[in-house]
Amino acid sequence: MTAITTAPTTPRTGLERLLRPHSVAVVGASSSPGKLGTVMLDAIGRVPDGPTAYGINPKADAASTALHPSIREATHVHGAPLDLAVLCVPADATPTALQDAADAGVGGALICSGGFAEAGAEGTALQQRIAEISAATGIRVLGPNTSGFFRPGSAIVSFVPTVEHIRPGTVAVVAASGGMNHALSFLLSERGVGIGLGVGLGNCVDITAVDVLEYLRVDPSVTAIALHVETVDDGERLLAAVRAASADKPVVAIVVGRSDVSAFSESHTGALATSWRTTRALLAEAGAVVVDSEQQLVDALAVLSRIRLVASVDPGIGLVTAQAGPGLMVLDELQAKGVRVPTLASETRQQIAQLLPPMTYQANPVDTGRPGPTFPAVLTATAADPQIDALAVYALAEPDAIDLADAVRRADVHPGAPVALGIGGPAAAVTATGEAAALLGIPVLPSPTALATGVHALVQDSRLRYANSAADRRAPMQLALPALPADEAAAKDLLDALGIATPDRRVCTDRAAAHGALSELTAPVAVKILDATVLHKTEVGGVHLNVRTTADLDAALDALDAISAPGYLLESMAEPGVDLIVGAHRDPVFGPILVAGLGGTAAEAVGDVAIRSSHLTLAGAATMLDDLQFAPLLDGWRGGPTLDREDFAHLAVAIVSYLAAHPSLSDIEINPLRLTSTGLVALDAVVVAAGSEGELS
Repeated sequence: MTAITTAPTTPRTGLERLLRPHSVAVVGASSSPGKLGTVMLDAIGRVPDGPTAYGINPKADAASTALHPSIREATHVHGAPLDLAVLCVPADATPTALQDAADAGVGGALICSGGFAEAGAEGTALQQRIAEISAATGIRVLGPNTSGFFRPGSAIVSFVPTVEHIRPGTVAVVAASGGMNHALSFLLSERGVGIGLGVGLGNCVDITAVDVLEYLRVDPSVTAIALHVETVDDGERLLAAVRAASADKPVVAIVVGRSDVSAFSESHTGALATSWRTTRALLAEAGAVVVDSEQQLVDALAVLSRIRLVASVDPGIGLVTAQAGPGLMVLDELQAKGVRVPTLASETRQQIAQLLPPMTYQANPVDTGRPGPTFPAVLTATAADPQIDALAVYALAEPDAIDLADAVRRADVHPGAPVALGIGGPAAAVTATGEAAALLGIPVLPSPTALATGVHALVQDSRLRYANSAADRRAPMQLALPALPADEAAAKDLLDALGIATPDRRVCTDRAAAHGALSELTAPVAVKILDATVLHKTEVGGVHLNVRTTADLDAALDALDAISAPGYLLESMAEPGVDLIVGAHRDPVFGPILVAGLGGTAAEAVGDVAIRSSHLTLAGAATMLDDLQFAPLLDGWRGGPTLDREDFAHLAVAIVSYLAAHPSLSDIEINPLRLTSTGLVALDAVVVAAGSEGELS
């Protein structure tokens, strides 16, 4: 069959033609109501001024004006190649239908049917054929196994009923499944957040989240992006796309799979980095605001779709409330999430004192009591405080007392201190105020907790962009690789070269050398098996601590000889402190990553870790341990040692950069890395070659 080569009326890319079609062919449409193709054709046709739609059915009557026997015939009727083919045919008929569409010059195809890779070997073969046709012809493919996409108000290419009721707006939803695309879009719409584009990816035979994110980054009609993630195939590309997109517009991400624990890798580092945990951490590092639930996603986007702060290391929030109780709820949530609510300057408090009754609290939060005529002036004064970057305002709707939206409008709030408004009350009053506020670009949230969640997202977005703006990633040192497999001594030699402190040690090949080393080292001494093939030294009895005398040493050496130790490592023991684990691991999806958390044998049981990518900057590394629940232990807890964040940052960036620069390595791990009164010291270390077997301890 000869391909139709008539040029389209506008030179648009395949992805643009698919997601913003002017013309659509529905393959599998019929005159029978209720069938998938018929439902899809009807949905497309119900949008006023939507794309021109053609039903395709080989059995179409030649006299029919609604159905055409082929895409080729519909193309001739249209007068130019069609933008999009929606394939509503069984899986085994889909490759032929896709090839016909490509031959007719169609820009993109949406495959609704299932029965592909999710259905076993036969379906996998069909999906591979779809991929081959797309690659050979250039036709872009969304799906298979998806319910479609929509642009409310301009194009609905979805078979889900009531999609036409989703309000148009500026938020794009990019979801792993068609069902979640619709579910999130309905929730956002109900909250008053309009949708500019909603895409369900399905099996991603061609178009992935990366493609859509790259497309949305330059789409001027989209102000914020909701990203729903189930699985990740190419983690490094996804992170790059999120990093680029979030630099221009907010990205809010939700990741499915909290209970999914990937197969443990060779090291504790890999075991601690489950797919869900890693995906969330690295999306956040790349700039996405990561949330725990769809409700939090809605709250975050209610704010970020309308306002955005400049990048800042730690924005300050001014909280103004008309009722003390709800204000305390907002304050509690903000502070629990680590949002800074600074005390207002004395000059600011003096201004506010002239506007409010003397019994109200005015230092931040600012409690106005029942709002009155001075409410706009209170907002103005609070926003003007030099420590305030945005206002969180909560009040019950009291139309007889004040028009809250108008009060914000009348407040002389400078553009650098935007306002997020929380309103409680009867639906009618809240809706009216919310609609008025929306016209002013003011985000409105329905509860104290929702307001706090939205403001926290605003702060997180600002902090993440600040962290990503720091071009301070240290170049990897050009050091020779240790001989592999590397024993602990060789691994520590590498750490020494990277500028990481290790204990004074001696490598001994016989008992005489061990006795000589004991006399040279500062007691007490640790005596360990030196064998690159033994990775769980403690489990085989390969570590003996607090060795002080020759008798202690002989007992330790006897025990090591009993397990056929080929050599001994003696080293001075470090002073007590807080034990961490820090490891660089080559993740199969995201490439080199860094994992840091509570160390020692409890690392996996506790699982309190922070994870970053090989794009880690010194600024990002200096703050990564603040993610941990046990972070207070690092700041002089009960007279203990205090972590020098800058020293830790150089250590962290050094090992992940070294791993990234050496593809022959799979892991570099320090466990434990002890924080002592004199700084950080690596007490145990391993270096693992890519493809090695076993588990590390």
